[in-house]
Amino acid sequence: MPSLSPTPWQGRLHLEFTHPSDKTILSRSEVQAPLKVQRPFYPEGAAVCHSVMLHTAGGIVGGDRLSCTTHLHPQAQVLVTTAAATKIYRSNGITAQQNTRISVAEAACLEWLPQETIVFDGAIYRQNLRVELAANATWIGWDITRLGRSARGEQFLSGEWRSRTEVWQGDRLLWVDPQYLIGGSEMLQSDPGLAGYPVIASFAFIKQPIPKELLEKVRGFSPIPPFPHLPVPASETGVTRLTSGLLCRYRGNSTSEARHWFIQVWQLLRHEYLGRSICIPRVWQM
Repeated sequence: MPSLSPTPWQGRLHLEFTHPSDKTILSRSEVQAPLKVQRPFYPEGAAVCHSVMLHTAGGIVGGDRLSCTTHLHPQAQVLVTTAAATKIYRSNGITAQQNTRISVAEAACLEWLPQETIVFDGAIYRQNLRVELAANATWIGWDITRLGRSARGEQFLSGEWRSRTEVWQGDRLLWVDPQYLIGGSEMLQSDPGLAGYPVIASFAFIKQPIPKELLEKVRGFSPIPPFPHLPVPASETGVTRLTSGLLCRYRGNSTSEARHWFIQVWQLLRHEYLGRSICIPRVWQM
């Protein structure tokens, strides 16, 4: 298993989406290996552009520096996901880092729904996400992370995982979410931390304050166990109303379970605020 590239990747991806007439298009795409984007497709019709990001090297190793920027022009409607789970390999001591910057203009909406990240034991990884919203823009985003390849019995006993998400509207910070975990630390096992669960996930909707009635509907949803016949401990979830939206938290054993729960929430919010049903990206079904 790789621990450090002979020459670490300095990947870059820059995407811009515009909305001429009644269609959202990928109007600008700049790529630098190992990052790439597939040709856009329109399973919902011309209004919503689905885009799939690729990491052609198969995973991230110590020393890699990846940069992604995405800009939505006014009225653009975009869903972005990844072609597969992101793998963060064991490092020999050097940090791998990915910086993502997103801007969403007036009346535009970005649904940022990457597939899960798998952080191998011994990985040292930092991810930073900054979202900048216009006054009436919408951002829906999730992050699903598995610490260690637990299906193989691997635990996250060494290494570091850092994540920081910021959502801004002009000079106003709407939401900030810093997270930091050290492999093998007490935080992974303690009740205030992860309580021994290998999967942590967050779903955020940022647009405007949501009514109490909608909050209670979301709280009424529950994760669907992918293998209900197996004797695994139940997952734990939480739902919080933000100043300008909603935040859902998950800690448990299954990335599929987290995704199934988030899809229920996504469906409700999409119908309520975007006036359309969800459309599952085809790469999730492969």
